[in-house]
Amino acid sequence: ARTVDEVASALEADPGSVLLAGGTDIGLWVTKQLRDLPPIVYIGNVSALKSIGREADGLRVGAAVSLADAWESLVGLYPDLAEMAQRFGSPPVRNSGTLCGNLANGSPIGDSIPVLIALGAEVELRCGPRTRHVPIDRLYLGYQRKDLAPGEFIVSVRIPLPSAGLWVSAYKVSKRFDQDISAVAAAFAVRIESGRVQYARLAFGGMAAVAARAPATERALLAAQWSEAGIDAAAARLAEDFTPLTDLRATGAYRLQV
Repeated sequence: ARTVDEVASALEADPGSVLLAGGTDIGLWVTKQLRDLPPIVYIGNVSALKSIGREADGLRVGAAVSLADAWESLVGLYPDLAEMAQRFGSPPVRNSGTLCGNLANGSPIGDSIPVLIALGAEVELRCGPRTRHVPIDRLYLGYQRKDLAPGEFIVSVRIPLPSAGLWVSAYKVSKRFDQDISAVAAAFAVRIESGRVQYARLAFGGMAAVAARAPATERALLAAQWSEAGIDAAAARLAEDFTPLTDLRATGAYRLQV
């Protein structure tokens, strides 16, 4: 495919086809799972999907933009995300894989998803001639289940620009500092005025079947003073938002505590 219209037409004609961009996920289907691949629609030659553009309402990252380029632009807007960008995968993965591919995969331990949920990002979806926009925190319906119709695909992700007074940060806990999968990933977007939290979006990966916001924790934070005691009281509400599992990366109790 050379254009977005051609991609849409190909997927409309054969909804069972799979989009291929960087191949960091699809490659593992072959090398690790020994799967036979369905028809492939390659988007690496679609110039409209390889662009990053700063628009009035946000930063638009096309579906074929590499993770390295996407994170560089994201850190340019939100410098405190630099460590998360540095620790995302390995250089080969960051230079081959795509940000939208990471979103399409929808792994509950994908580090980019909590960050984009906290920032209030949304994806542009295309199905045949129809286009719609979905906030990322509403895209995931359950483990490996997404709000995508047959033949529908991600065209781009739009990330809001920084607003005055917004504090954004992200954290990753893993057994190794470099090139490791997260036990827990967390991203926070908070605005504080006159010593109180006026706005809060807290998103976590590794805590449930999908990366998700923590609504009870957000409500507790909004009701509190911006202080260590207020933060501790809000953190205690995490158990109302999540019942994390125990696996080889961490116990459920550790995930709630860390």
